[in-house]
Amino acid sequence: MKKITIEDIAKRARVSQGTVSAVINAKNTVKPATRDYILEVMKESNYRPKGIARNLKNANQEKSIGLIIKDLTYPFYSFIAKGVSEYASSKGYSVIVSSSDDNHENEKKLTHLFSSKDIKGVIIAPVIEGTVEIENLFKLKMINYPFVLLEDVKGIQANVVAIDNLKAIKRAVTYLINGGHTKIVHFAGPPQSSHTQERIEGFRHAFSESPLIFKDEMIVTIGSHIEDCSKNVREYFKNKSPEDYPTAIVCFNDQQALTTMTVLRELNIRVPEDIAIIGNDDIYYSKIYPIPLTTIRAPQQEIGIKAAEILIRNIESSTIMPIERVILETEFIIRQSSRILNG
Repeated sequence: MKKITIEDIAKRARVSQGTVSAVINAKNTVKPATRDYILEVMKESNYRPKGIARNLKNANQEKSIGLIIKDLTYPFYSFIAKGVSEYASSKGYSVIVSSSDDNHENEKKLTHLFSSKDIKGVIIAPVIEGTVEIENLFKLKMINYPFVLLEDVKGIQANVVAIDNLKAIKRAVTYLINGGHTKIVHFAGPPQSSHTQERIEGFRHAFSESPLIFKDEMIVTIGSHIEDCSKNVREYFKNKSPEDYPTAIVCFNDQQALTTMTVLRELNIRVPEDIAIIGNDDIYYSKIYPIPLTTIRAPQQEIGIKAAEILIRNIESSTIMPIERVILETEFIIRQSSRILNG
């Protein structure tokens, strides 16, 4: 099958190659109507922009894909990167790992860099800031640049690999309810994240299937960064008397849970004697913390392998492939940071 070139797109759109190039490189010199028309021609033609390096006469040029994570220091992403690298290597691809530092502008720059150079496709842990991220991903979609998300983004139909957050949190909360806990709180993550909303829904579902009544104040947004978590956990307990404390807290992720445990120790609140703590992810140091963390184990390496598998399948396909949404199961790991109250 003949490869579609920028010259072919220019002919089909009846514009110059320079105009097509300006659209590909997101320059503002092209009228919006013309830009949209060219993007549509690209999509219909299954055209994928070729980076500068592809034009070099190098038959042995190495194939590579990109991975954009939110935080290089969080082990959850390290093991995803390991899975991506493992599968990509088996298919002859190198992996360029970068971090957005949980900043949307950084993510936008990285996706533009990857799509305009000789990076065949990208796996993204998207930064969610309302609706601002949609335009960025929409541009990738319009130029038919292969990408896989590690979280659903509202308004974007894209390949996604994630875990069953609702089921995972529901199981953890049900464990607490069956263990006699009636004062349970969920420390939620970033409000715009689909993971946050799915975990809140899981919390609600557990209550809907129990004799207990769900109340809105059971959901407490404290963020996912260590600094925000520390400040907001202190604020939450600031004006509470011990009799008003929850007996259990289910956290958005392990980093949040371990930060919460650190703050509780500073406040002389015992874990799990006074408050049980449950995390989410099972990052490697959760089990070696002074009080090993009860948590939800996500198949981190498998997430990376599956995302890379879908991405490379799309890269190597000569036709547009149907969107894939893969939801992986989790495992509930009980350690010393939680306890039951009814025996």
